[in-house]
Amino acid sequence: MSNAALEAYDASILWVRGHRVHIRVQGHGDPLLLLNGLTRSLESWDPFVRALGERTIVSFDAPGVGQSPLPLLPLSIAQLAELAAAMLDEVGLDRVDVLGFSHGGAVAQQLAFQYPSRVLRLVLVATSCGAGATLSGWDSLDGLGVLPKFDRSQAKSAIWRTMAISAWSSIPFLGAIAAPTLVVCGLKDRVAPIANSRALAGRIPNASLTVLPEGHDLQQPEPAAALAHVVDTFLGGAVVVAPAPVVSPLRPIDSTNTHPQRRWR
Repeated sequence: MSNAALEAYDASILWVRGHRVHIRVQGHGDPLLLLNGLTRSLESWDPFVRALGERTIVSFDAPGVGQSPLPLLPLSIAQLAELAAAMLDEVGLDRVDVLGFSHGGAVAQQLAFQYPSRVLRLVLVATSCGAGATLSGWDSLDGLGVLPKFDRSQAKSAIWRTMAISAWSSIPFLGAIAAPTLVVCGLKDRVAPIANSRALAGRIPNASLTVLPEGHDLQQPEPAAALAHVVDTFLGGAVVVAPAPVVSPLRPIDSTNTHPQRRWR
């Protein structure tokens, strides 16, 4: 699809698989799909997008978040991945780079596994494998600033989305993700501590790990600029897709083959 056609979806409401979904497509260049955290709307990506190099950015409010109405029934992580793939169909994009933040990182992992031909490169930010993850503590809901004031539907959405990730785990399929992957985490993250990112980078065959000197909320302006820098660098490289090895789903992490950490200051 041409950039002109894509721009027709800027701040639009689409019907996708029976859901009214608020979507925004902006910019020009290679497409990047952004998948957001537990309660954040697509506008929370603005500091990151402003700091990022020229790209076509596709972002949307998941059902029950932002301007997308609450669904009739809870959606699982697999269903959210299906919705993301259907969204790409709606805007005419076959294959994209994908970045998932926090809760969206779970959806991104599922998307890369469930639809490997749709994901060119994968970026997992401040996220985990779901069930089986290491949790340290919660400063607030999703660890993102002051606890927001929810109405009844927003509270239900937050509960449903928390249930979805609590009942899901990527551990059985991480070794089958073939897309080149960048895992990014904050050194001070108390919601998804660094051990989770190390586990993801250790289990995904073609993955590397970058540690930023921040907490969980990497969408705030200053950390978003640092995140945009490392994402730009990663997405600007050549794509080398290594075949995923045949592994036991629950194989232990080889501590002798950990990925080096790079800290950006």
